[in-house]
Amino acid sequence: MPRLGIDRTWDGAPIAPDERATVRLELAGDVLLVRVDAPFHGDPPPPGPPGPTPRLWEHEVVELFVAGPAGADGAVPYLEVELSPHGHYLGLRLEGVRRVVEQGLPFDVAAEIAGGRWRAEARVPRVWLPPPPWRAAAFVMHGAGPGRRHLASVPLPGPRPDFHRPDRFPPLRLAGGD
Repeated sequence: MPRLGIDRTWDGAPIAPDERATVRLELAGDVLLVRVDAPFHGDPPPPGPPGPTPRLWEHEVVELFVAGPAGADGAVPYLEVELSPHGHYLGLRLEGVRRVVEQGLPFDVAAEIAGGRWRAEARVPRVWLPPPPWRAAAFVMHGAGPGRRHLASVPLPGPRPDFHRPDRFPPLRLAGGD
């Protein structure tokens, strides 16, 4: 089962062990299981009940990006899955950087906060994955204002945090992923 360790800031500086998170991935038939284990930072939940939530990236969140190869037009298809400790989630399919073709994708999510950590499991339909071979990266965001933290499984240096850089994601090998 592939494991993405979120163990640095977005620009590559190491973070303390108590701030690290993991995302584990598994193909199980027609579902991609996404399992999160992360510290809970106590950010307030998004407004509204748990479920699909627009602009979830503005809250405490773990994000997973899974990219496929570029198409004939050079656009890279990718899936973005966002999970919060409160059961809110967001699923987006993109064709090219920040070019959303579907949003608010429904999937099953279970999340719980316990002992200063939160865990979540999402069951994402496999049909939403781009074609393999895949590349992937995971990120955490928490805090507000100047204290907002942007953490990553892979460094993406630049003038500001920008996770929509599928060309920089490392290869992802999933059993059963063709």
